Amino acid sequence: MAADTDAWLYRLSPEDIDELDAAAENFLSLGKDIGTIKKAEFPLPGFSRHITDLKQNLLHGVGVEVLRGLPIEAFSQEKTATIFCGIGAHLGMARSQNAQGHILGHVRDTGADAKDPETRIYQTSERQTFHTDSADVVGLICIRPAKSGGRSLLVSAESIFNRMRAECPHLLARLFDPIATDRRGEVPDGAKPYMEIPVFNWHEGFLTVFYQRQYIESAQRFEGAMRLTSDHIAALDAFDALANDPELHFGMDLRPGDMQFVYNHSQLHDRTGFTDWPDPGNRRHLMRLWLSMKGDRPLPACFKEAYGSIEIGNRGGIITRTTRLHAPLNT
Repeated sequence: MAADTDAWLYRLSPEDIDELDAAAENFLSLGKDIGTIKKAEFPLPGFSRHITDLKQNLLHGVGVEVLRGLPIEAFSQEKTATIFCGIGAHLGMARSQNAQGHILGHVRDTGADAKDPETRIYQTSERQTFHTDSADVVGLICIRPAKSGGRSLLVSAESIFNRMRAECPHLLARLFDPIATDRRGEVPDGAKPYMEIPVFNWHEGFLTVFYQRQYIESAQRFEGAMRLTSDHIAALDAFDALANDPELHFGMDLRPGDMQFVYNHSQLHDRTGFTDWPDPGNRRHLMRLWLSMKGDRPLPACFKEAYGSIEIGNRGGIITRTTRLHAPLNT
């Protein structure tokens, strides 16, 4: 993957850019919140053919694609967000990323304490760990990179599974146990403050991964959460060691305007730590989408704890009784 960029990198043509720009102008003329954008309101008569290829690449191909070349320096942040969300509307249904109903997340260092069990790790400049999110597809658009660092990393869950099956099958078996994962304060009505979803699941012929090591560890603070045994910890350590093996993962530096889409059920993503610019107006900033796509794989019932519903094309995200979907441009 590192050597074969053609497998995952698509360079937008001038015609693609013109069509995306015109579609954004069409939607913005309607005076609606970007969080409500629908496919029909963002017409892409030509570029939609590539989006069909992108869906196939995510569901049945390498599981990641970057769209490069969007000239965001010529666009307002509102237009950039509209193009990003408009492409998302063609791929699938946008999902809420928090209890406030934000379908457009803002990934940047807010100064939050990384050691606080309520902190979302993406709100810091610390190194993340390889993890999945609570959606079928995770999209990012780079507005500004950091001064240094912040490299995007990806690893295949199947590669980790196959290596563990060959080297430590007794530990691999522990990753099919109902391991608890902290919700970090984003608790749907009537739910526990943690989820009980195995790291690995076999379901209807598909191997699906669900993983966030830091949140697994912080879930141990809750009474009722399954206690991690020494074998569980050894299994999690082996999983992390393989994810961090340079033979298994690869990385990319996202440029301004790059849009990265990752298939969350077969890929884990990570981000290296970074040093930001001193000027607040220049600091690292990415926007994020969570998407649910039609034609996706079925998920086991335990995913209802994270996704609410496991209905294909209408699942994932963080939904509470008062959630209203919208897309804040600055948060």
